[in-house]
Amino acid sequence: MKDQRRDLPSVNTLLETSGVKWLLDQHPRRIVVDAVRSAVEAARTAGGAQPTDEQWVETIASAVRDATRPSLRRVINATGVVLHTNLGRAPLADAAIRAIGHVAEGYSNLEYDIETGHRGSRYSHCVGLLRQLTDAEDALVVNNCAAALVLTLNALAQKKEVLVSRGELVEIGGSFRIPDIMARSGAKLVEVGTTNRTHDDDYRRAITPKTAAIVKVHRSNFTIEGFTAEVSVDRLAFIAAEHGLPVIYDLGSGLLLPLDDYGLSGEPTASAALASGATLVLMSGDKLLGGPQAGIILGSAAVVAKLRKNPFARAMRVDKLTLSALEATLRLYLEPGRALKEVPILAMLTESVEQLESRARSVVSSLRSSNIDAEVAPSTASVGGGAFPTADIPSRAVVLSKDVERTEERLRRGEPAVIGRIADGKLLLDLRSVLPREDGVLVQAIVKARS
Repeated sequence: MKDQRRDLPSVNTLLETSGVKWLLDQHPRRIVVDAVRSAVEAARTAGGAQPTDEQWVETIASAVRDATRPSLRRVINATGVVLHTNLGRAPLADAAIRAIGHVAEGYSNLEYDIETGHRGSRYSHCVGLLRQLTDAEDALVVNNCAAALVLTLNALAQKKEVLVSRGELVEIGGSFRIPDIMARSGAKLVEVGTTNRTHDDDYRRAITPKTAAIVKVHRSNFTIEGFTAEVSVDRLAFIAAEHGLPVIYDLGSGLLLPLDDYGLSGEPTASAALASGATLVLMSGDKLLGGPQAGIILGSAAVVAKLRKNPFARAMRVDKLTLSALEATLRLYLEPGRALKEVPILAMLTESVEQLESRARSVVSSLRSSNIDAEVAPSTASVGGGAFPTADIPSRAVVLSKDVERTEERLRRGEPAVIGRIADGKLLLDLRSVLPREDGVLVQAIVKARS
């Protein structure tokens, strides 16, 4: 029997075909050649009948598409988890996106003082806005909140002791644990109290001449209920003042505006955290603040100045794009009503169920006009990102009940990818975490996935 693999075309032969030549005109030769080699090898391994010319071109084109597709790309978050860490947390406001483009297209005054004509400091950007919005004496921006904690402890407590309640030794995303992060700063962690109950005297008894600071970590991604007790920041500030110690409050979430009127309560704002007496407040930029990834340090001018001089500050500094996006986002907060509308994370969290119902019905209507069976159903969304961990937010979802597994996979692998969730044998696409401008794109993606 003749071995059909002998009849497979060579790489050079395929490169001369019209379909592959077109690919060579559109993409780097190296990528196309690798795709052709992969296609030939796959055909040799599979055996059987030789592919047609059309099949060769489609196989090679598919490999080229995979090779040229960006690793980091846009997705539509239809999970109902608004601050989804795996999906990039907070989407940026239009103002922040424009600011990034404006700064990125040329040079900037990142470290240049235009007024004096001398060298400036990147640490001066955003400080005025942060002071104005939070009543902090000073502020420092680094690359994330974990970095802010390491920098703070290294500057204030290297080779010294730091007190923290056992009930606050939390694990954050990616299996990173607060005690491990603190240890990397060079400070010695001293646990006080128990998992469920910590009292004033637990801190007082643990203070020694080696104690450099008291740390409070906001338990933003879980709650402890029942027989519990913890020491408030204002009480810690009183205890610390007795011994001349700073209180470092790892707030995490970065909330600047209270959301109690929208059913979201229990998360302190940055200004409230400072007013409670904390020496420093540390928070994220890409959570409830709704900006880019950043670690924001607020508080005492004297202490922030010490952090600014620490060598770790340079290792953890942010770039011009982050600063431009953060500044543009913060400016929106000067008008709270505008922030609630234009900061996407706030707009999604505060959107009414009636608005979501209307959007969902419009999506379903468009799908049905394309002969796709879909329906609107109540859903429960969550904040995510380690904020308001017990909050269940009423929402609405577009529900697909047929060919669920295949549809979910095709949506997930599409362009843009759509990430939903399967529950009770149905695919739910929760609109609480979908930007309104994405509704039309969502319809197109579903139609394509079901074709």
